Amino acid sequence: MSELPPYDDSNESDESEPRDPNGLFDEIVAAETDRDPDLAVIEAGSRTLRARGSAAERADVPARPADPEIDRALRGVEAELATRWGETKLEPSVSRIAALMDVLGEPQRAYPSIHITGTNGKTSTARMIEALLGAFDLRTGRYTSPHVQSVTERISLDGTPISAERFVETYEDIKPYIEMVDSQQEYRLSFFEVLTGMAYAAFADAPVDVAVVEVGMGGSWDATNVIDGAVAVVTPIDLDHTDRLGTTPGEIATEKAGIVKQDATVILAQQPVDAAQVLLKKAVEVDATVAREGLEFGVVARQVAVGGQLVTLRGLGGEYGEIFLPLHGAYQAHNAAVALAAVEAFFGVGAAHAQSLDIDTVRKAFAAVTSPGRLEIVRRSPTVVLDAAHNPAGARATAEAVSEVFDFSRLIGVVGASADKNVRGLLEAFEPIFSEVVVTRNSSHRAMDVDELAQIAVEIFGEDRVQVEPRLDDAIDAAITLAEEEGEYTGGGVLVTGSVITVGEARLLLGRR
Repeated sequence: MSELPPYDDSNESDESEPRDPNGLFDEIVAAETDRDPDLAVIEAGSRTLRARGSAAERADVPARPADPEIDRALRGVEAELATRWGETKLEPSVSRIAALMDVLGEPQRAYPSIHITGTNGKTSTARMIEALLGAFDLRTGRYTSPHVQSVTERISLDGTPISAERFVETYEDIKPYIEMVDSQQEYRLSFFEVLTGMAYAAFADAPVDVAVVEVGMGGSWDATNVIDGAVAVVTPIDLDHTDRLGTTPGEIATEKAGIVKQDATVILAQQPVDAAQVLLKKAVEVDATVAREGLEFGVVARQVAVGGQLVTLRGLGGEYGEIFLPLHGAYQAHNAAVALAAVEAFFGVGAAHAQSLDIDTVRKAFAAVTSPGRLEIVRRSPTVVLDAAHNPAGARATAEAVSEVFDFSRLIGVVGASADKNVRGLLEAFEPIFSEVVVTRNSSHRAMDVDELAQIAVEIFGEDRVQVEPRLDDAIDAAITLAEEEGEYTGGGVLVTGSVITVGEARLLLGRR
């Protein structure tokens, strides 16, 4: 049985000396980087960070437990999870998770599921689906990844992340079965496989009426793919994880089509032609029913509104007008159309019956949707926006949305990206909207070296438009200073982006009082 060697943080930058009087940011980062950064939760920002915002703590992004005993127990679970393969180390197989489900009594069969794959928009779409189902009085379980701040975010019941106490209890309940499977397999269960098992077990224990499940990567061999999703959702496919999934949208679609099961209903967002061909072929092979954005459903109209946008959607059962969506960008309107069609399909609209969903319930559900770290405003004067775009397609969508929603006279980018991403493509997408860019890094060992990132940025932006700040708090501080250079009322802004981890850490730096 193979063991993952202890995490080596020798590639992390040496930031052991505190840079603020209280030393909080340094102390926390130092503690967290001893563990897998995918589990890291940066608990508080530097108290001297002049960019500190006033946003209240969000209920859907939990803080560390206030109870010291529960916090200690959660840290213990996180430490154990950190000894397992991280989410970037894969062995493409569902044999281990299938073995775990078997010894747990197949908890994933206890409820129907909506399964979501794609390249971008999965989490936002999952949140919208969850909100719609909840509005129709169904008890929901939602499993998404990665998390913004706390690993407990990944498993939600009724729209709320499970408590740290319940997270620990769920882990302890299935731990003996995890160890049993570990002893029988060539490789131990990975971090993501264990979390997937926890989610499925928690949903069965709740119990939920329906699970909304986002794949981790791909589809065919993703750990989540031991469910039989009655509805399979494919958000837009683009190039990402090309070393593992393929180098064209069609090749990537081949992997993602693995979630399409016999007799399922497939909800397809707008896709590149080669990806659509692959997905439609798979649907034919398994007798799945297909609904395509732009044909069977879609966005009829949209207009920018205060705090979001007003949309009219065409669903499988008819038209839904005057829906307020408190999220920015055309791509979120398209996510909403996909989510609506998925929920209609789940209820049999367009197949079993033609009646549309109750419009008032649909409006109420969409009006309550949140998506932390997706064009999220966390500060004013100057405006600071967080967005987790981490690939070129996501960056293009974000850049378009920023140009549509905000009237910045000067926009400063703060970019901290992962080394395994198409960073050049990401920066090229943002170049037209950034007056200047501050390159930095987050606490993850996957983060691109700041000097390497700066070299790429200089090639794209020119030396005069690039500033280097190795620490994220200093980078945000520098960006705000640049945004304010033209005066208090000139409309300068800051966009922090490049990685979910960067956004999660920035969110806490800017959101904690």
